[in-house]
Amino acid sequence: NGAGKTTTINMLTTILKPTSGTATICGYDIVKDAAEVRRSVGVVPQEYTADEDLTGIENILLCADLYGIPRSISKPRALELLKLVELEDAAKRKVDTYSGGMRRRLELASGLISRPKLLFLDEPTLGLDVQTRAAVWSYIRRLKEEYSMTLFMTTHYLEEADSLCDRIAIIDHGKILTVGPPNDLKEGLGGDMLDIEVKEPDVDLSQLILQINHVKDVKKNGPSYHIRTEMGEEVAPAVIEVIRGKGVHIMKISLTKPTLDEVYLEYTGRRLREEQANWEDMMSVRRTLGRART
Repeated sequence: NGAGKTTTINMLTTILKPTSGTATICGYDIVKDAAEVRRSVGVVPQEYTADEDLTGIENILLCADLYGIPRSISKPRALELLKLVELEDAAKRKVDTYSGGMRRRLELASGLISRPKLLFLDEPTLGLDVQTRAAVWSYIRRLKEEYSMTLFMTTHYLEEADSLCDRIAIIDHGKILTVGPPNDLKEGLGGDMLDIEVKEPDVDLSQLILQINHVKDVKKNGPSYHIRTEMGEEVAPAVIEVIRGKGVHIMKISLTKPTLDEVYLEYTGRRLREEQANWEDMMSVRRTLGRART
């Protein structure tokens, strides 16, 4: 939070003029060719922007009008999008009767009305319940698979980034710390962690284990061995064979894959869930203050 995610989207969509540097969207300069950039992209903002006095379909058609799309094209397209986000039954209801999840899905449909080459999604599941969040994930996957559309998404949910994104950039205080496919970022930490607890803590087999192919590091702490390896599934049987071959009994064994949380910790020095807790505390205070004012 506060890393510069929304600011980045605002610059790339020409809402905010950058103070320095350059960027191109679909071959267009975001400053010199701002109008062409806006024609090429769609945006699903973090805040709800739909007019509450209009119906769902009226909001989408209003967005189409802003893009200069004729009603003969925009109306059937709007109905198609409402079906995509499962709002066809609520198309003629005013938005002020929509739940938070329905409004988020309407924002997604509105962002797609121009058939953009590039769709920006600014924290699309922020504040949604688990069920609605899963539904939005499903829509995003369909856009990738069926519409061949490039999606640029910001999120502070690491599991969301891991599940949906082909490439991830970790931003901290306005700077990109690392960028790459999720698996590459995780594997860059040094591979899997194999943890083994034995019955005989006084026997040290660290050096023998270290000689096994693909074992990168071994740390022993009492009865436990913490083994860093590039190929956990293949290395585990060899480690077990070495330990048992020395007459040592294995009590517990587990294999852990690197996570994006560990990647984030590696590059920022803190876990993202700590920031999420702070953010949730702040939002709770804001809601309390809001109730107090009313």
